[in-house]
Amino acid sequence: MAFKIMSLTDAAAERINEIIEDSERPVIGLRIGIKNSGCAGVAYTMDYLEEPIKGDDHVTDKGVNVWIDPKATMYLLGTVMDFETAKMSSGFTFKNPNQTGECGCGESVTLKAADLKAIADARASA
Repeated sequence: MAFKIMSLTDAAAERINEIIEDSERPVIGLRIGIKNSGCAGVAYTMDYLEEPIKGDDHVTDKGVNVWIDPKATMYLLGTVMDFETAKMSSGFTFKNPNQTGECGCGESVTLKAADLKAIADARASA
């Protein structure tokens, strides 16, 4: 089995599929990235895609198509995306081995780049 840049839990895949099915536009999958934000440095971004963006890394997991902004790949290598429901909130979470810190409010994280050789190996086996 080829190494995946990122993977999804069953709960994340189920929730993404629900959102795609309820969409009023033809959505083919999800695009994940990062942006400068908050006091810790960066925040994850998620957008629903109607068509792939050339140059993005592509992962299919549990029947869900995920495209990854190539600028974020080195920070997301090995990440597991989940969907969690708590008493007062619910949302997507990221278990990222490249995370080195987070802000107190949970809006942003600090990430280090993954090993570039590991990224090259992951892309070569895809």
